[in-house]
Amino acid sequence: MAEAIQLKTRGELQAMRAAGRLLADAIAAGRAGVAPGVSTLDVNDVVAGVIAEGGGTSNFLHYGARRDDPGFPATICASVNDEVVHGIPSADRILHDGDLFSIDAGCILDGWHADSAVSVHVGTPPSMDEVDLIAACERAMWVGIAAARPNGRLGDISAAIEQSVAWSSRADGRRYGSVSGYGGHGIGTAMHMAPFVPNQGKRGKGPRLAPGTALAIEPMLTLGRPGTRVLADDWTVVTKDGARAAHWEHSIGIGEDGICVLTAPDGGAAGLLPFGVVPISLD
Repeated sequence: MAEAIQLKTRGELQAMRAAGRLLADAIAAGRAGVAPGVSTLDVNDVVAGVIAEGGGTSNFLHYGARRDDPGFPATICASVNDEVVHGIPSADRILHDGDLFSIDAGCILDGWHADSAVSVHVGTPPSMDEVDLIAACERAMWVGIAAARPNGRLGDISAAIEQSVAWSSRADGRRYGSVSGYGGHGIGTAMHMAPFVPNQGKRGKGPRLAPGTALAIEPMLTLGRPGTRVLADDWTVVTKDGARAAHWEHSIGIGEDGICVLTAPDGGAAGLLPFGVVPISLD
């Protein structure tokens, strides 16, 4: 039997919005510090500091911990170039001009979780390929978010992401690899909850998105084939062919009257504007 989707009241979605706003501030601060010569641990520490100052805690630090395993060792996943997701920050991992860097982070505030990710260039982009890759991935995320609606279907989001990737591939004259096996998820009183949100799917299929549903939507694209492998650290996911990868993510809440992008400073207004969607306010 499939795990039930956790439904939140309006007040609980508002509490998630507070967690999302804190995370947005933390990621913005980390992003502002990205520059050649900075280590991925430096960025981690900036994000961790903002979360702590805002009264939150990291939901990444020690994620997956067991008796004989401390779990994930940092506040952010710091993925560079061919690393798709789950890269581990390190003082020895120095960012260089032209690198492609993804910051993925989450936080807990008053028991409610938020999760978000961005991909950026370090210094000057090495080619238009990488510029287009980041833009195509971000667009796919926003198209997926725009497809979410009260009492819609999960497959509407997945299909919209898949179609956006195909559109960008045609528009940019290159075929992007859309990573499968990793994707979005439900979120609320835990970071990873039902349902899994694939980045490929069919409209009208999947569970109904009842008001009170909260989801993290996160496409991952590559400049090559979509195949991945996990490194010996048991965390870092890289492309099999060494192609660069981008990752974008926002958490959203679905209310009776529409959606709010919980981890966007403006609730998603700017990102949704091109698609004719006006987010509800949970502030």
